Order: sequence, then structure tokens, then C-alpha cells
Amino acid sequence: MPSIFSRIINRELPAYIVAEDDSHMAILDINPVALGHVIVFPKVEVDYLFDLDDHAYQALMRFSKDVAKRLKDVVSCKRIGVTVIGLEVPHVHVHLIPINAMDDMNFSKTKLSLDASVAENLINRFNNH
Repeated sequence: MPSIFSRIINRELPAYIVAEDDSHMAILDINPVALGHVIVFPKVEVDYLFDLDDHAYQALMRFSKDVAKRLKDVVSCKRIGVTVIGLEVPHVHVHLIPINAMDDMNFSKTKLSLDASVAENLINRFNNH
């Protein structure tokens, strides 16, 4: 069965897409831990980050870096935090989270809800950078 990310890639499910190329996609997390939380993933469905071949791994990190740089211009923060957990969805993905303090990346705290107007505003700002 295709992962939720594969279904988004195939446009079977809606998503707030902030960046895309031939091999990767970046979307706003619909249950973010912080405003601007983005999930980046390859379009090839692989379950575990370290099962990617070297080229795919490096390409994912390069794409993530490009998205993070643009994200920092859009959301006021000290840094863009990066984490790879990989237990909740069986498809490699990288979390990019605008942070000002360590607790901003705490996945145990109550998640925010992503309002459609906020999401559209973030996407518009992202696309203008």
C-alpha cells in the first residue's frame, strides 16, 4: 500500500506544497510542532533513511538544505532545526522546523493545527523568496 507521501506525490491527497523538483517534495506539516514546520521527502518510496543509496541520500539533504534556507527567510526564527525520526510513516522524510529554543522541536508537546489561511500565506511568502 502506498505511503501517505506517495499518495500526496501522486496528487491523490491534498497537501500544502512549498517546494518540488523531479525527485523531491516539501510540504507543510498539517500537525506542526512549530509554525512553518515542513516535511521533505523523496518521490521514491523508501522506508528507512539509511536504505537510500548515497546519491539519493545526498540529493535529499541538498534539497532539504535549499528548502531550509528559503524557510528561514519566510519564518522569523534563530535556526531551522532538522530531525529524522521515521517511525510514523514508512517513507523517508526530513522535518525542518523553525526554532528559537530547544523545546520548539519537542514532538511530545501538543501539536498545532494548521489553519488554511495561515498555510496559504506561508506558501505565498515561500514562493516569493
